[in-house]
Amino acid sequence: MKVRSAAREVLFRGLVLAAVLCVGTEPGKAQTNVYERSFPQSKAAVEKALKNLQPSLAGRLPVLDGFAVPGDHPLDRYQRAYYQSTVQVSSVASGGSVVRVSTKVTAWYSDSVSSKSGYQLLASNGRLEADLLDQLAEQLAGNAAGASSSGGDNPTAAGKPKDATQPAISAPMPRFPEAGTYSSSRSQSLDAQEMDSQSTKKNLLDDDPGALQAEANSLEEVLKNQAHPKNLVAVKKSGTPVVATPSLNAKTLFMASAHDEFEMLDFNADWVHVRISGLSRGWIWRNSLEMPDSVPDIDAPAGVPPAPTAAELFQVVREETAPFPGDWGALRGKTVKIISVQKTDEGEKGASTQMKLEFAKAVFDKNYAELTRKPQEVGGIVLIFDSVDGGMIAAALPVLEQWKAGTLSDAGLWHQCFFDPPETFDSTGSSASQ
Repeated sequence: MKVRSAAREVLFRGLVLAAVLCVGTEPGKAQTNVYERSFPQSKAAVEKALKNLQPSLAGRLPVLDGFAVPGDHPLDRYQRAYYQSTVQVSSVASGGSVVRVSTKVTAWYSDSVSSKSGYQLLASNGRLEADLLDQLAEQLAGNAAGASSSGGDNPTAAGKPKDATQPAISAPMPRFPEAGTYSSSRSQSLDAQEMDSQSTKKNLLDDDPGALQAEANSLEEVLKNQAHPKNLVAVKKSGTPVVATPSLNAKTLFMASAHDEFEMLDFNADWVHVRISGLSRGWIWRNSLEMPDSVPDIDAPAGVPPAPTAAELFQVVREETAPFPGDWGALRGKTVKIISVQKTDEGEKGASTQMKLEFAKAVFDKNYAELTRKPQEVGGIVLIFDSVDGGMIAAALPVLEQWKAGTLSDAGLWHQCFFDPPETFDSTGSSASQ
């Protein structure tokens, strides 16, 4: 009977603990790890404040402990951790807004079996989301304080405190133990041992200058003998998408960060097939990667004249502002700038997808400044190629802002654009792997 009573007591305490944990969880957290918070400011004011927090939406994590939920493997088995937050702002009837934040955490899992190593998606524990919402609240409070101090007489100073600078925003950092947390006697003992060890080592090197060179040679030999895979590709720029299939319209699996490395399985003129982790595979736009030295650059055969540049192949013939001529959700019902393009030489054979994208990128870059001066009037840019093998490329203004800010790579830009018809801009090229 005593055993049963003890078991019941343990079960009862477990249920109470679970209930306390549920109550202590942030109320905005949903099953999909989405965190939300209400603000009295309007949607426009919140979105304006979020622009100043762009650097906090993605970055590298120094450690996973404290930011991610442990899964099948211990967190200390992961390296090169990155996070990327997505923010959605919705208006409410009271005139305020609701901000929803969800964060993806990715990290390289190192397994004793190399085939099981690779990048994995981890669940955020909510600290990143809460930190971003706190920063947003501080930003909005600072804007409100600046507006009240200006007195409303000077419209150009509204929302900006006088003689104030924007606060520096950095990626979340782990909190380390404060000084004095450890036992003073033990720490002094360890410090003394470390100092004695360093002093002894220094004396030995001073007595024998050749020992220092010998140690350096030994370390150099170790580095030389370390095996480094020769089939790794490295991402050039953060915000580069890893997609499910070699297509500009493919589903984005996740966004890679600068210097991320992947095992290359295959490649062609436009795409590289990579291993993400275990049996997971993905594709990355080749121009977004640093290729291994063993892979030659794609050059024209000897004796063949160089191909014309994108600027030589196309020319802008007409520009107008009109409703978006399509049913794409990002621009549906919005006014856009429509730019019609023709080939400079009608006898020229079909231009490659790469050439069309290069010309579109130049047009987007040239017209971006004009769009930002009147964001309420124009929601994006639409480029129409007037030819049999032409097509349409559309980009929304928020995506162009991320691209110009450097948080989205060229490949990331294309995967956020609209292509019509999609097959016109799909070019997989022929396999070139050895």
